[in-house]
Amino acid sequence: MGTPLTPAHRSWRTKVFVSTWLSYVGFYFCRTPFSKAKDAIGDEMKWDAATLGNVWTAYLITYAIGQFLASRMGPKLGPRKNVLIGMALSIVVTLAMGIAPTWRIMAGLVAINGLAQATGWSGNVGSMAGWFHKHERGRVMGAWSTNFTVGALASGWVMAGVLGIADWRLCFYVGAVVLGAVWVQFYVFQRNRPEDVGLAPVDDPETPEDESKVVEPDAPGIGLSRAAWTNLALVAGFYFFAKFIRYGLWSWAAYFLSHTYGLDKSHAALYSTVFDLVGIPGVFVTGWISDKYFGSRRSEIALIMMLGMMVATALLMAFGGTSVAVFVVLLGAVGFTLYGPDALLTGAGAMDIGSRRLATFAAATISGFGSIGAIVQELVISRLYNPSQDGLLPIFAMLFGSAVMATVFCGILVLRNRRGGQGI
Repeated sequence: MGTPLTPAHRSWRTKVFVSTWLSYVGFYFCRTPFSKAKDAIGDEMKWDAATLGNVWTAYLITYAIGQFLASRMGPKLGPRKNVLIGMALSIVVTLAMGIAPTWRIMAGLVAINGLAQATGWSGNVGSMAGWFHKHERGRVMGAWSTNFTVGALASGWVMAGVLGIADWRLCFYVGAVVLGAVWVQFYVFQRNRPEDVGLAPVDDPETPEDESKVVEPDAPGIGLSRAAWTNLALVAGFYFFAKFIRYGLWSWAAYFLSHTYGLDKSHAALYSTVFDLVGIPGVFVTGWISDKYFGSRRSEIALIMMLGMMVATALLMAFGGTSVAVFVVLLGAVGFTLYGPDALLTGAGAMDIGSRRLATFAAATISGFGSIGAIVQELVISRLYNPSQDGLLPIFAMLFGSAVMATVFCGILVLRNRRGGQGI
């Protein structure tokens, strides 16, 4: 339905899909080097764990701040300029990290990188919004949103390979080179919207009506209606708790496998990737189902998946400490049920809230609140974990509580749909 697609439309949609997908994968190659080379950096530079933690916290804080800055600057600059500037800045500071002489300089560079990296998700979601109909965004964004899982896995494996044969500094240089190549292809193949290449806009038949519901040109501020602001707040609340869980497991699973279960660092790092690996089909399945069976209503399938994640985290709390095998299986179950709603509500959901014009703003605002959750987990889990006392039980209980809260926000979105409150 919607605007008939010409061969030129299809060609450009493919270019935009691939270039933006590669862009977000590429961002990870300048995001991952410090965390993967952390042990080697600490050993050579004589930085203790607290110092290394302070450096990474600087990244998380500026990444969150950058999301809110991107929510304002993104719509003004447009997705193309926003992402190109962010990638270029990330490349430069990543190269500089390889020669940072002190932890303070490293922290400053990492902080700048956080600001640069913050342009990636919202800018690329804004690009995709201009090229795809609402009724197909679920399955399209389900496939597209595999970029952050693929990016995390690919960059992690590459950095592990580099560390096996060379000095830790090469991790930063390799990451910058990869993102540099991605920058070039993005510059060549990405365009913000069909009109930029002389094509008719990709609009749904209902777009004018939907725009009148969501966008109020005379309203103060950014120009979203009260209903859209409510949806934005609910998805942002969901993402605070969802990203708390995602970053909690992404940052600490390997550490737990090593310190609690006694695995060596190599096997701990390998087993921890189950979380990301199983998350990939979760993203595909959730996006496809939202379009196929739920009429592009994102919150309903998200709620079903979140209920599944509540079960998975409850099982973690009950049985996760019994063995490595049980922990890894349940880690995969959490990844499968979490990554789908995560990608769907912050990708296609942000597009639905912000429309083509404000998709970048909506995606950046949602991601900003989620990034606060990532900061909180880093501070809380590091202080809560005590293997000599309760081990992982308090942490598993906290993950379950976060799953409950994220599910509550999804449930409210579903109620708004059922009551005609312009839910998503």
